[in-house]
Amino acid sequence: MRAAELIAPLEFRLAEMPIEDPGPGEIQVHVESIGVCGSDLHAYTEGQVGGMPNAYPMVLGHEPAGVIVKVGAGVTGLSAGDRGALEPAIYCYHCEFCMSGHHNVCANIRFLSTPNIPGFFREYVNLPAANFLPIPAAVSYDTATLAEPLAIAIHSLRLSSIAANETIAVIGAGPIGLTTIAALRAAKAKRIWAIEPLAYRRELALKMGADVALEPGEAVAEVMQQTGKRGVDCVFDCCAGAETVPQAIQMTRNAGRVVLTGIHSTPTFTVDASGMRRKEIVLYNVRRSNHAVHESHEALDLLMAQPDWFAPLVTHARPLDRIGEAFDLTSHYRDGVGKMVIRP
Repeated sequence: MRAAELIAPLEFRLAEMPIEDPGPGEIQVHVESIGVCGSDLHAYTEGQVGGMPNAYPMVLGHEPAGVIVKVGAGVTGLSAGDRGALEPAIYCYHCEFCMSGHHNVCANIRFLSTPNIPGFFREYVNLPAANFLPIPAAVSYDTATLAEPLAIAIHSLRLSSIAANETIAVIGAGPIGLTTIAALRAAKAKRIWAIEPLAYRRELALKMGADVALEPGEAVAEVMQQTGKRGVDCVFDCCAGAETVPQAIQMTRNAGRVVLTGIHSTPTFTVDASGMRRKEIVLYNVRRSNHAVHESHEALDLLMAQPDWFAPLVTHARPLDRIGEAFDLTSHYRDGVGKMVIRP
């Protein structure tokens, strides 16, 4: 089968990879669509993701959807021809973290698209049957690729205990920021401010459900003015820029929360420790999502219930043999790209 391998920063090649028959409890899927994630872009441009260096050659991609072509021994309830979204995390289910319900930080996790564990920018993949989430014919493969990033957004809301009628600011209107806005909309947030330097992404944020879209330079003053100097209940930093955490702390009310969803390019970042202490702000770190507690299923349910919300997000698609072009366009924010999808 064909696969797109990242062989150096900014450089892909097409290669042939073997694929065995699915083992017991596994399914073999033809991958139809894979979304390009921000972490894929970190690997492509920086040679690492969150302090984990690339191991070349490597196959990226962890926002997939596809169709079953074979089932292994013991698999029931699924058959060739079934369509679905694919969960990229494989848990051990027996470590202390899995046993306590924190599967997303499993001590033995295998996450497809990390060094030495090939991801989904390829034609076929074998997966545990539990990692297949069926989708109806009305849901396209491209739309189903949003299940993984939307599950992260849903996990971030659950982690930070977001309640209806809270005021929220979202820093960064890339795909994770935009799916976070949609999740907040579903959670009935009272008012959502989106903070984003790119004008076309501010427009996308408004289409996805933000009430206000601001440029970063005016964001703190505007949010504080519009909240009567109180600040918002919670800020989601989906950008992880050089100044975004201090900015989030400034915009958050006393006894509020700041959620770090984005991945910083550096191992350290600036924090206004005094401001955070004075306000007694709680800082949450997000580690992907927790498939074992059905966050991926919740994401698919929302995608199916509100297709019009997500229609503006998938803006571009490219075949596997043009993956270099797709990453170049996406990493430079050209042509109004929202979510880029690769189609093997």
